Amino acid sequence: MRTLIGLSLSALLVACGRDVPPDEVIEAAKARVERVVAAGHLTRGALEVLGFMPVYTCGEPRRAFLDIAAPDVSARLSCATATVEQLDAVTDGVVLSFNGPDCEVHGLRLEGRAFFKYSGGVDRMDVSVDLRQLRVDGAVLPAEVGYGTCGDQTSVWAKAAGDVPGRPGHTLRVDARVGKRAGLPLLGGSSLVLDGEGELTGPDGVDTMTLDTLQYEVGEYLPKEGTAILETSDGHRVEANFQPGLWRLGKVEVTVDDHASVTVPIIR
Repeated sequence: MRTLIGLSLSALLVACGRDVPPDEVIEAAKARVERVVAAGHLTRGALEVLGFMPVYTCGEPRRAFLDIAAPDVSARLSCATATVEQLDAVTDGVVLSFNGPDCEVHGLRLEGRAFFKYSGGVDRMDVSVDLRQLRVDGAVLPAEVGYGTCGDQTSVWAKAAGDVPGRPGHTLRVDARVGKRAGLPLLGGSSLVLDGEGELTGPDGVDTMTLDTLQYEVGEYLPKEGTAILETSDGHRVEANFQPGLWRLGKVEVTVDDHASVTVPIIR
């Protein structure tokens, strides 16, 4: 069992003139935030895999693009292999295999396979990736991600449903998208901005969650900034505020209902 010696959560109060939540309230909120962070990390990992393949260049024939993109991925990622196959007249597939268990890319430990599907081309390309045979940091990745581009603005999305990594007895459902921020690419950069909604289900019921502009840096578990809000099954509102001054310390500011905010450590 992991322990935090000498830690009093109440002592980590952020002074704001309101009453400090009881320790049991803080502990319950902290456990919920840890589940949100694990769900966000899983979703972020799914989107990172999508970004391993180059983004389709509009106007280029689909197969011509893939015949260059697949070898490029195999060359850039030393522990990954990409192979192309024709699925039908308007769809090609790419199988991206990670040669684990010591394959690490962008701070994520990967093992298994991801199945890319490219439909259309030239005027419109829709890309979807099935990640259910992939493990990220030892956990199954029950997710599908994708994007649509050409003909309108590029949109990047992720859907996940399955077990919360490292939290036995808890499941998640996440419907997320990559947020837009000036100076950051939607895919393939060193930072990723995530927005989304979903649910966390456990022995105590279903919590609904909202992920608002969570910015992740490559190789980091906690978001650098952004907010996650939980409406809990027992009627509480828990807000986790991720801040640049706290994320490298493994901490997050948490507010429960109308209580004062507290800063708590998050265990991976």
